[in-house]
Amino acid sequence: MRAVVQTVGRAAVTVDGEVVGSVEDGLLVLLGVTHSDTPATADTMARKVWELRILDDERSASDVDAPLLVVSQFTLYGDARKGRRPSWSAAAPAEVAEPLVTAFVKALESRGATVATGRFRAHMLVESVNVGPRTILLDL
Repeated sequence: MRAVVQTVGRAAVTVDGEVVGSVEDGLLVLLGVTHSDTPATADTMARKVWELRILDDERSASDVDAPLLVVSQFTLYGDARKGRRPSWSAAAPAEVAEPLVTAFVKALESRGATVATGRFRAHMLVESVNVGPRTILLDL
């Protein structure tokens, strides 16, 4: 599992002209799933993101109850080392990835997080206003 975690003043996901998820003063989490990921991986990643000390004064989202916007993004597993056309072979297929993204969100919520999401398999417009900017890449 791979996540790009950014501190945001605000972030939103729009699908077909409708805002389907948004947060203010929290984290934007772009989440990619690979073939070897499991529900345990999703739980471990959720804990890591929730407790990641990326906010002001080295605080975590769990410390200040910051909301999270989680957006599934299979392109995080794109590989362009050979040529200019990325390979997506490391990304898990949608039928494998979707339940694991859901498990990640549920694991965050079980820890007390307020979580908004994008829409799986939709063409999403993701807007964010980064704070800092602070961006962390997490791999499990």
